[in-house]
Amino acid sequence: MREATTTLVRREAYAAPAFFIRTAEFTFDLDPAKTIVASKLQIERNAEAAPGQALRLHGEGLTLLRVQADGQSVSFRHEGDELVIDNPPAAERFLLEIRNTCAPEKNTELSGLYTSGGGFFTQCEAEGFRRITYFLDRPDVMAVYTVTLRADKAKYPVLLSNGNLLEEGALDGGRHFAKWHDPFPKPSYLFALVAGQLVCREQRIRTRAGRDHLLQIYVRPGDLEKTEHAMNSLVASVVWDEARFGLALDLDRFMVVAVEDYNGGAMENKGLNLFNTKLLLANAATATDADFAAIESVIAHEYFHNWTGNRITCRDWFQLSLKEGLTVFRDQEFSMDMAGAASARAVQRIQDVLRLRAMQFPEDAGPMAHPVRPDGYLEINNFYTATVYEKGAEVVRMMHTLVGREGFRRGMDLYFQRHDGQAVTCDDFAQAIADANPGSELASRLDVFKRWYAQAGTPRLSAQGEYSAEERRYTLTLSQHSEPSPGQPSKQPYVIPVVTGLLAADGRALCEERTLVLDTAQQSFVFENIDAQPVPSLLRGFSAPVRLDDGLSDVERVILLAHDGDAFNRWEAGQRLMLARLLRAVHSGEPPVLDAALARALRSVLRDPALDPAFKALALEAPSESYIAEQLTGADPQRIHAVREQWRALMAEQLAEDWAWAFETHQVKDGYSPVAEQAGPRALANLALGMLVLQAVRSGDTVWPGRAYQRFKDAGNMTERLGALSALVNAHAPLADQALARFHAMAAGDALVLDKWFALQASASEAVPGVHPDSAQPGAVFARAKALLKHPDFSLKNPNRTRSLLTMLCTMNPAAFHRMDAAGYVLWADKLLELDALNPHVAGRLARAMDRWAALAEPYRSAAREAVSRVAAKADLSNDVREIVTRALEGQA
Repeated sequence: MREATTTLVRREAYAAPAFFIRTAEFTFDLDPAKTIVASKLQIERNAEAAPGQALRLHGEGLTLLRVQADGQSVSFRHEGDELVIDNPPAAERFLLEIRNTCAPEKNTELSGLYTSGGGFFTQCEAEGFRRITYFLDRPDVMAVYTVTLRADKAKYPVLLSNGNLLEEGALDGGRHFAKWHDPFPKPSYLFALVAGQLVCREQRIRTRAGRDHLLQIYVRPGDLEKTEHAMNSLVASVVWDEARFGLALDLDRFMVVAVEDYNGGAMENKGLNLFNTKLLLANAATATDADFAAIESVIAHEYFHNWTGNRITCRDWFQLSLKEGLTVFRDQEFSMDMAGAASARAVQRIQDVLRLRAMQFPEDAGPMAHPVRPDGYLEINNFYTATVYEKGAEVVRMMHTLVGREGFRRGMDLYFQRHDGQAVTCDDFAQAIADANPGSELASRLDVFKRWYAQAGTPRLSAQGEYSAEERRYTLTLSQHSEPSPGQPSKQPYVIPVVTGLLAADGRALCEERTLVLDTAQQSFVFENIDAQPVPSLLRGFSAPVRLDDGLSDVERVILLAHDGDAFNRWEAGQRLMLARLLRAVHSGEPPVLDAALARALRSVLRDPALDPAFKALALEAPSESYIAEQLTGADPQRIHAVREQWRALMAEQLAEDWAWAFETHQVKDGYSPVAEQAGPRALANLALGMLVLQAVRSGDTVWPGRAYQRFKDAGNMTERLGALSALVNAHAPLADQALARFHAMAAGDALVLDKWFALQASASEAVPGVHPDSAQPGAVFARAKALLKHPDFSLKNPNRTRSLLTMLCTMNPAAFHRMDAAGYVLWADKLLELDALNPHVAGRLARAMDRWAALAEPYRSAAREAVSRVAAKADLSNDVREIVTRALEGQA
């Protein structure tokens, strides 16, 4: 594990490098125990830098064998993790040659060069390249790479690196080599190499530009038949990016490689993307519709980085959202375009917002709150966050809203015209979009708009309307307010685009949709010729990442739920109606009440033939326990869980006939395909089955549990099989354990299916008296998850397995984790410390499970603080974990 430091890196301290590396030639003699790396670096002085500066190269955990400059030995010293040459050659350019070794098989952090499944893989973003060799490991140093790989041919028949293959051949002693050249300058974080026993699916494609390209997906033998969807997604991404943004594939070949041991989801290394197997391998028997959708989205995301991230990269890591926020926006647009119909596009938007609210809104409200462009960090890995990614995408989306689709394309064209091949900033991107659209709502407010990059926290938008029937005029007053966040006690107003419609009580649209732009603390907007009392439909399509207080009554929300032409706001109205009743029950201590009016409204949604089944599935699902907790001061996870389960029981009982209708009429008879036309009906059928099994178990009926078990056994695809299993497990049905045992036997040998087995048990609903059968013991889910940590199929060394069990329990199952006896917190602290010694990156993610301990009610709060303090007191914590627990304690005393 790398040595922890306490040096805070600050954005304001950025200085351009004193030296650049223009070309980099590497030769790797690959060996698991000791890989030898020989580098030839063409160094060039920065003419604008102060003279007399030392050359400081980053290096971590390496054994240095030799350093030469222009063929001569050169004096050097080590200073922390830097190799310092105080007196480099005085010439403007010189050749630096370095020879060092690293130990891939001992690299449990999976950062840099490591081994997995008998092969070699790399992960260099953000600062992994320095764990391979000494280098200027920063994103504003861009070099042209030539890489030669040498290895045992029998063990490692496939040798891959960035760019185009120049040469390959045999060497003495049963070894062989491959030489790769990437013609495009890139920073070190985009370097990659792969060596191993892999097989390949490939397809040739001709772009609109008339150039032929080879697309290749490399996987372990036995996994090739699970790559068809990934290849189809890659082809669709290449076609879409050229059609939508005029961005064509620029290399002769584009390669994707699957790796089982991987800290993240995927990595956009130039021309050689590495993917977690979870986000690449899929077939009907092993992957759900959600898995297929995730693969399509992430394949697109990493491919789109080829231009937004690789061709134009970040000047420094504070600008991370320059590439990530923009590319998330692009992959969201791609997914919506792939969905096709307007209703399916709305489902994609709802899912994006659910993710934002589940991950980013809590982050903005806690001690880890930071701007989209952070101002400082101890460990950069901790700032690959929902704020940088998802909120960053919303900032880009607001630009798109303010300049329009065609205007945004003009801005993107100008951005590439100005900055192709450069390392730039978020301000450079915003300036290009504004300059391409003079006179736009963005250009006229650019300085104010850029506060979205500089200020942390989620603004609260309030609305109040006044209607004059006599003047046929409606005046809408909008105001905004932002709470203090760490390091930012006061905030200035944002530019907030509020897409707005007005509806009459009968559902008629009273005016054309308008985009209102709020850029002060309070502002009024007038609508003329409004011939009835309007119900405002605000923030359509979730046009800004804010919390909205719309002041609407239940009657008005029912109108929006029934009639709003904006599908997102129709869904939102239903969510707010349910949320109000759930919060009322949490506060009162009484069970929730599903009144007849809301039951009718929800039934109408379920039965409406014009609505997409996937939309219905989202609209009928109650707000999550975590989202309910976010609305409260001093959350009691056990109380929230009980109320939500009681609500689900009411829904199951009062809409029983409707659920049966939904299940029977949404069976997909055709052969499996992950397309929206099939995935939507499956999603609704799974939701209905869960409700039917819950009601049956409560009433002692065995018909629906029996049908669910039969469906589990006979299902022709994983979506239906896992849906049936989930219904049994979450209802605490007597057949659940039998089904789980059968599922485990079916999963033998397939790591990704085993991950599902672990995850389902770790996320299962804890039993609630009066909802679940007496035989179901409260706390049993936690006990089972804890026992699974000792299961022979579990290993902390595999990030996917750790996430499927430990992270799932601690972050996605509040009732199981937050226990009155604090056993969940003790387990978290014990396993976090154990994991930190193996893989600080994954440990840092697990640490986030407790960063908002102060938002809990007592006695959880005190017990949680004690657990966080115990972790913080550990002397040899990694920066990844120390930064999070320290900020958690300092920010919420």
